[in-house]
Amino acid sequence: MRPRHRPWEEAADFQIGLRPIAPEDWLEGGEADPAARKDPLFAASRGLVWAEADGSRPGQAEAADLIAAALGPAPAPAELPPLYAAARRLPDDLCLMEKRDGEWRLTALSLSAGSFFTAQEVIGRSLGELHGPVTGFADRFLVRVQRIFEGLRPDLVLERRNWTVLNSNALHTPSSAPIRARIGEIGPSQAASALSLRVERQTLRRLPRTGGALFTIRVWLAPLGSLAGQPERLAAFAHAWRSATPELRAYKRFDLYDDLVESFLADPQPA
Repeated sequence: MRPRHRPWEEAADFQIGLRPIAPEDWLEGGEADPAARKDPLFAASRGLVWAEADGSRPGQAEAADLIAAALGPAPAPAELPPLYAAARRLPDDLCLMEKRDGEWRLTALSLSAGSFFTAQEVIGRSLGELHGPVTGFADRFLVRVQRIFEGLRPDLVLERRNWTVLNSNALHTPSSAPIRARIGEIGPSQAASALSLRVERQTLRRLPRTGGALFTIRVWLAPLGSLAGQPERLAAFAHAWRSATPELRAYKRFDLYDDLVESFLADPQPA
């Protein structure tokens, strides 16, 4: 297994990094039966993976229509919220953003692969509140992100990519505590298989009928050892890891993994 995207080759700092892509490239797919993964979580831990605000159903329905237009129509259980009915057809998590009281807010989300947060924790939050953990986001990026949402055209699809390293190969990671508690159990020789490259491919597009925006998050995982045997890609990763800004390192807690990553880079064995 090798990572499908390599955003560590692009920047050593947090970047907005949104770029236009062709509408036909909007959804990547790559999972045979997403519902088989998502439905058990929805049934057993609904508050972790699903939340919706009052009045969001019209926007959810439009988002579902947009996905049906891309994938083709499919029957959905009538009792399911429209956004979740659409999300169970996709590997991606789906987030509905709508303008409420002058702020872009998260009004519905299906979150089966969230990185250290749950649906109930973030529902109703504004753009600034959602990105609060990102060091310096309010000062450096918030106004630009708000302008992007305001100026988003219906015919435009935007994409960005994000990455980190974790000692987990699970998509569903609602809490950091149990994962980080196990870091001390990993020996240097195990870093290639015990550490995972976690890459998020995100897209944003307007919902022209209701005026909201649909944000998608597709998570790809690969062992750190998947970089072994690829000298140029390994060198790019090493450069990104070692030159990451203090703000980025603090936000992603790279310090927790420094010794293990450096052990791997010194002797890069396949997973």
